[in-house]
Amino acid sequence: MPYSDPGPPALRLSSTGTLTYGLSVGEVLGVSTLADARLIGGTDGLGRIVQRLNVMEVPDILAWVKPHELLLTTGYPLRNTPQSLGRLVADLDERGLAALAIKLGRYLDDLPPEMIKQADRLGFPLILLPGDVGFDDILNQVLTDILNRQAAVLARTEEVHRALVQIVLGGGGLQEVVDEVATLLDVAVLALDGERRVLAGSGAPEHLQAMRSLADDAGPGDRAGDRAGDRAGDRAGDKSDHLVVPVVAGGFDHGRIIAYSAGGALRETDIGILERAATVAALVITKQQAITAVESKYRADFLRDVLAGRAGDDDRVVAHCAAFGWDFGRPVAVVVAELDAEGRRPPPRAEGAPAGRTEERISQDRLAAAWTAAVRRRDPRGAVAGFANEVVAVVGTDVDPAVLAKDATAIFGEHLPVRRTFSTGISRTVDSAAALPGAYEQAGKSVRVGRQLHGAGAVAHFDQLGVYRLLSLVSDPAELHAFVRETLGDLAGDDDPELVDLRRTLQVLLETNLNVAETARRLHFHYNTLRYRIGKLERMLGPFTEDAHLRLNLTLALHVLRMRGI
Repeated sequence: MPYSDPGPPALRLSSTGTLTYGLSVGEVLGVSTLADARLIGGTDGLGRIVQRLNVMEVPDILAWVKPHELLLTTGYPLRNTPQSLGRLVADLDERGLAALAIKLGRYLDDLPPEMIKQADRLGFPLILLPGDVGFDDILNQVLTDILNRQAAVLARTEEVHRALVQIVLGGGGLQEVVDEVATLLDVAVLALDGERRVLAGSGAPEHLQAMRSLADDAGPGDRAGDRAGDRAGDRAGDKSDHLVVPVVAGGFDHGRIIAYSAGGALRETDIGILERAATVAALVITKQQAITAVESKYRADFLRDVLAGRAGDDDRVVAHCAAFGWDFGRPVAVVVAELDAEGRRPPPRAEGAPAGRTEERISQDRLAAAWTAAVRRRDPRGAVAGFANEVVAVVGTDVDPAVLAKDATAIFGEHLPVRRTFSTGISRTVDSAAALPGAYEQAGKSVRVGRQLHGAGAVAHFDQLGVYRLLSLVSDPAELHAFVRETLGDLAGDDDPELVDLRRTLQVLLETNLNVAETARRLHFHYNTLRYRIGKLERMLGPFTEDAHLRLNLTLALHVLRMRGI
């Protein structure tokens, strides 16, 4: 069978995801000492990688072979058991050998047809060696080529690593790193963060979009790209249109680097370069995160002082905020967002997250990032800061805070493995920095009362709270509970369905200003039935149809019951 070189790579991925350096079987057949060798079976296995060589001298060779070996034999150990040759191919393939090279004529005259058929079926190369070539010549030349190839690949990878490190030492960022890798490999390169958002890219727009689609198709829980060199090719030796390596530092997943070539020109030798790029990218990202964390803390501390009234007079506050890019010299409103935790326990630490960084902390950081992105998009002069249990934004009146909350919700929910919600409170508009502490208090009150009234995910404006704003001023919940029990009596509980139904009748009566006909229509009761119920309610609560003060107390008590969590 004639041999044709498929142009295989110099390395491949092992089953554990680590790189395996060596020559393909096709390249081994191209060395001068094997110029007259013939491939007689297993053509599909030419891409198998040869890392080492071994000589078969004993019948029980299976105990001594290792993966990626080229096994040489004269057939001497098999001369008395030719019937085992067919099984030998399957056993060697099962142990991950690269190929078997046999020299015929002295101990074996030919190979059984079933052995060749087995090699073709398994894609296990069978090589017929020329009789005038010594094993020592083959060993010396192939091992020398393997070592030279390994040295060349490692030298190139090290050179790339030094170039990328110099970029960082020279003050370059992730974009410069990506540009350098794209130039070295002559492909498009994209860097994504852990949420698959684009951090940097280099290449034609259509190629960058193709890589973005590759990342999106994986799905939120798909970890296929986590191993080094996830690729389109299925066999060692295949070229690929894309390669993916993870960016990991300190046990935390910082994202992915994807290289893409529309012509499928990427080889697995490029994985080493991408891995070095991922290492440098992790350095750049963690460095930027450290700087951002310090800057964010400084900004958050100053905003906290402003909202507490400790930052000085208006002129000082406005001038200091201008250095951050914040405009506090215009009418603004304060927005407070808090994670909803009602009815659910904090989930366990996310897989891959470093110790001490809980899922709750990660969610809080994600919420701050979502609001930062939303405010930057709608109001670049607005301020955002993440505090311990909330995110606070100060935005201009030309921006609708409810729209900001909608934008932040969409960003916050991207790629979340577990659904989380947050509630939002909005203050009145204020015209001076001195009024911001009061506005902050209004927004905080709005978020809490809004959640009590409407549940998780509520968006509440301070001016829309009405009587609930006054009720929220009562600092002692026990006092409110006592007022509800004294005013509603047995109707305050939820255990008896009949009493809950009566309470609903009372609520609709009060909402319709005691309009019996309208109440009967809303509740789908007969007029006489409703009259009976009114009489029963008055026996339990007093003559509320005649006493305006009693009606007011009943209305307030029903409002308190609507304020969940009090």
